[in-house]
Amino acid sequence: MQMEAVMPSAVTPSKSKRARTLSKVLHRHSKAAGVVPDDRVHKVKPPKETEEWKLSQKFDRLHDEELERKLALEALVAKIFASVSAIKAGYAQLQYAQSPYDAEGIQGADQLIVSVLKKLSELKQCSLKKQYDFSPEQAMALAEIQELKSLSTTFKIMGKKLESQMRLKDSEIIFLREKLDESDKQNRLLEKRSNQNGQLVVLDNINLSGLNPIHFITVLRQTVKSIRRFVRLMIDELKLADWDINAAASSIERGVVYWKEDYKCFAFESFICREMFKSFHLPYFSLFGSSVPEEKKHPQLFFDRFTELKSMKAGEYLALKPKSTFAKFCRNKYLEVVHPKMESSFFGNLNNREMVGSYQFPDTPLFTMFAEMAKRVWLLHCLAFSFEPAASIFQISKGCRFSEVYMESVAEEAFLSPEPEPRVAFTVVPGFRVGKTVIQCQVYLSQFKTR
Repeated sequence: MQMEAVMPSAVTPSKSKRARTLSKVLHRHSKAAGVVPDDRVHKVKPPKETEEWKLSQKFDRLHDEELERKLALEALVAKIFASVSAIKAGYAQLQYAQSPYDAEGIQGADQLIVSVLKKLSELKQCSLKKQYDFSPEQAMALAEIQELKSLSTTFKIMGKKLESQMRLKDSEIIFLREKLDESDKQNRLLEKRSNQNGQLVVLDNINLSGLNPIHFITVLRQTVKSIRRFVRLMIDELKLADWDINAAASSIERGVVYWKEDYKCFAFESFICREMFKSFHLPYFSLFGSSVPEEKKHPQLFFDRFTELKSMKAGEYLALKPKSTFAKFCRNKYLEVVHPKMESSFFGNLNNREMVGSYQFPDTPLFTMFAEMAKRVWLLHCLAFSFEPAASIFQISKGCRFSEVYMESVAEEAFLSPEPEPRVAFTVVPGFRVGKTVIQCQVYLSQFKTR
């Protein structure tokens, strides 16, 4: 079968015209719908992307507004802190101008504070209305500069005030040093005169109403010096008599470890003080028992006895009044302090003891030194009862812990020892209370021997 060739049908002019018209319509529609031809490929942008872009633009605007509000708030806070620093500087200037008085300085500081308070009021109104008439960046920079300037002003004023106080303290120190030097000179002069004639000239012009604890402390120091002179004399006499000093010290205070060999003298001093101050708290050392009339307990009477005896040597007074209360005190204390065996080893007999017992007072170095010591103790006793209420005496028990309020150590080595905390071995010199004043007792601190 013979195939027939198929030829394309011819396009009529009317059909071609309609095709061109449809193509134009479609082209216009694609532009309106967002269809853009690109290299004969049509890309369609979805409608959703346009909404996101709008939201993004809105978010950016909100973010910028929030950032501006934040910067404005930070600037406002910076201005407030700067204003507070300015007020502090003004207040410091106001204080500094008050002493010494500076009218212009006070007026200037007052004006500064008032102006800053007005600025704070304006800042408050801006904050309430949320209307800020300043550039945040510029405002923060200016606020920082103002705050640093105010701090600098405050520090300068404080520096001037401290310099003024330092000059005042320097003047006070110079004045007090001059007074101290003057007091030291007077004390050395009085001590020299006291050592020369054995008299307490420091109380020459003092009456009963003018007594104070300083006078008592002065007499106590002289008393302790006199006791130590007698102790040295007694130890020297014991050594000359071939006594065993170690055994004698151990018999007085048992089980004590001494930091130095020489510190055993404190045991003898403790013994003398214990005997001489026994019954110190009782009027006249209880020489008359409990039958002392009330009129003889009056402070003025004790002060008169103090005044009478302080200007005389003990030997002179005993020779003038061998049956006086002080003479009786010397007799009793000598018989208690100087043991018969001790006196016998010193003199080879007991003649001194017999003389003192019968109110005849020998003129030997030992008794002369003892009488001067007894005089000091007696004067201290009379002065103690011249106070109202009377001064009291106390001592520390063995084994007590050390207290700086009530005690003074006679051996500093106790605080340097690596051993456990030392305790009170014995009281060397008793302490006293005069009114509200506490006079520390002197104690010996030591480690105790283990048995």
